[in-house]
Amino acid sequence: MSQPAAPRRTPGRPPRISREEVVETARRIVAADGVDRLTMRRLATEIGSTPMALYHHVRNKEELLVLLLDDYAARTLRRPEELPARPRERVVAAAAAIHEALAACPWIVEVLTADDLMSTSALWFVEQIVDGLVECGLSPERAVHGYRAIWYYTAGEIVVRTTAARRRRAANDRPTYRDRVFADLDPGLLPRLAQVADRWAPLTAEDTYLDGLHALVDGLLTPR
Repeated sequence: MSQPAAPRRTPGRPPRISREEVVETARRIVAADGVDRLTMRRLATEIGSTPMALYHHVRNKEELLVLLLDDYAARTLRRPEELPARPRERVVAAAAAIHEALAACPWIVEVLTADDLMSTSALWFVEQIVDGLVECGLSPERAVHGYRAIWYYTAGEIVVRTTAARRRRAANDRPTYRDRVFADLDPGLLPRLAQVADRWAPLTAEDTYLDGLHALVDGLLTPR
């Protein structure tokens, strides 16, 4: 049975839209085509409204991205009922929670690293990291620097991994430039790399985030 045709919109005043509809449509655009393809004009077109109508909900693209960040953090960054008692382990648990949430949606990392934007919903996890580092003996200033190092490691790991995965898909299983270089390594010049050359791709594709995180936190807490 054929479906009835959707009613045609009559000319005149654009339909009323909600902030929830704005955020949902923006999230769909970004997930499909990336942050760069999200514009107020395109968003208005897909909603069936006008850019001017959007400005009742968001002032500009930056505010729209902040709304997307808060929306995503509120849906995915769940505060655990109980964190580890030891401050060092609390730092690791909070950082791992951030990593898990962001790894499932890499475009969020693109937004966070490209602009000075931050989700207020994620600040509780940042607080746990900074507070845990202070309880481990760092000054508040050093704790902030420690958080920055953890954030750079976390965001960088996600960006590199997702970019590599995208390139592998684009290569369509053909040998990459790296594959060709590693296949011809000279053991006399690069003995260690030549030793693991045939396993380099699978080894570097392994998820070692937690191992690296533990090592990083240990280094931050080592007295200088």
